[in-house]
Amino acid sequence: MRADRRSSWLKGVLDLLVLAGLTEGESYGYAIAKRLDEAGLGAIKGGTLYPVLNRLEEAGLVEAEFRAAERGPGRRYYRLTEAGRTVLAEQTAAWREFETAVRTVLEDR
Repeated sequence: MRADRRSSWLKGVLDLLVLAGLTEGESYGYAIAKRLDEAGLGAIKGGTLYPVLNRLEEAGLVEAEFRAAERGPGRRYYRLTEAGRTVLAEQTAAWREFETAVRTVLEDR
């Protein structure tokens, strides 16, 4: 049950986490997934991550650029737009309010 529940929770905040992962500068999908895994969120598969990145790009929250590599396949690099920074700030504040409310309920039992 734990893995199933964590997966549901992650779906609800993955857009926010991906935006947050781009605050330090541009990155590509595999590196974003690796960072989230290292943070303790578990492995994020490409079939989950890339639709999020595409949705964020279509919404104008990230910009993407394909770069050919000297060796191996090229990569698509993503970076936050100003609109993405604004949404990240708004959604971070909303998440903190929600997390506080959940913690209050859980600690009051």
